[in-house]
Amino acid sequence: MREFRLAENLERLSLGSYQLPLGVAATSLREPRQGYTVKFQEGKFQEGKFEEGSDDEPDTYVFHAVLSHDRLRPLVDAAFNLLPKEVTPVVEIGSRDAYRTVDIYLGEEPMPLVEFLRTWYEFEEVLLEDVTIGVGANSEEPWVDVFVDSWKGVLISVPTEMREEVEALMAQHGVLPVETTWDEEMPEIHGEDEALVTREVLEILDDHSPDLDELLLTLRDRWLLELNVDRETNVDDAGRHLGMTLWHAIVLASASEGENDRGAYISVWMTAGSLAQAEELLEDALLDHPDWVFESVYTMDRVAFDDRPPSLSHLPPVRRRAAVHELDIEPWGEEPPAGPQSQPPRKGPGAGPGSGPGSGSGGGGVGNN
Repeated sequence: MREFRLAENLERLSLGSYQLPLGVAATSLREPRQGYTVKFQEGKFQEGKFEEGSDDEPDTYVFHAVLSHDRLRPLVDAAFNLLPKEVTPVVEIGSRDAYRTVDIYLGEEPMPLVEFLRTWYEFEEVLLEDVTIGVGANSEEPWVDVFVDSWKGVLISVPTEMREEVEALMAQHGVLPVETTWDEEMPEIHGEDEALVTREVLEILDDHSPDLDELLLTLRDRWLLELNVDRETNVDDAGRHLGMTLWHAIVLASASEGENDRGAYISVWMTAGSLAQAEELLEDALLDHPDWVFESVYTMDRVAFDDRPPSLSHLPPVRRRAAVHELDIEPWGEEPPAGPQSQPPRKGPGAGPGSGPGSGSGGGGVGNN
């Protein structure tokens, strides 16, 4: 696997004594108060009794710590040590989907904490600098959730009996309680607005340099992550049913003859009424190209009608039937594959620190939706 490296020419910005992640290129925000806030979150119970494995959630305390980047890593490492031996990974990343702001990926099943941490430490340097991605893990027994949000705030959700343990951890790292951290409502991270300008943090020397999409693909593979959406419906962030929409998928494929030095990116445009239907169309379309063997879906996003490519300008705005409209194969050989070209930028994971999966989920239940 090609090495993921931070770009060497990035200058770190600071707000007073608070150092920002390298992913922030410019901002008009004011310096936050470094420290942590804590709030009580009432659990959700059926018949007043918590039962393991049910949809019940116990009473929890949710801690949110904001620290300068130079103080961040030791606290994150200590927070992950609050987790038990088995955890469910969570990744939140800005979406390219036209009707969804955030993509949340959850582990299919619990995995050993040591395996989660092995991958975390391999990519920790990048994950603590890029402000379009948040990463964490949670458990049900005990009900613990640790999540580093896109702003690199540290969210820790624990059952009430663990409050003193977390407070002791904070004190050990010199993190004190405060009433508030950021005075301003945090802007949504869309790459550029009046309050914030973001940038790519990975070193991109040529078309073959690994980017954030390749990092996400690696995390999906290592942690067995699945996109946390209803595969049988087609709704936007507000829950409105969209009916048939345009989809764009990019598939990684290898040569069917077993040549390790040959592969391809396969781009497919289609109309579908759900993710499940789009995947069925994709599978059927690939059957017509036996020279290539499916490996994984690189990206699969819904696209607004106005953003369709020129080659699909003939499509009517309202489509009632599922269909594949276009399939293009971009082979590669000998050299490592370059990422697909003309990928739109990712949107940000949302407004405000604490907007990650752990902030309002009641902790470990996030991994079991």
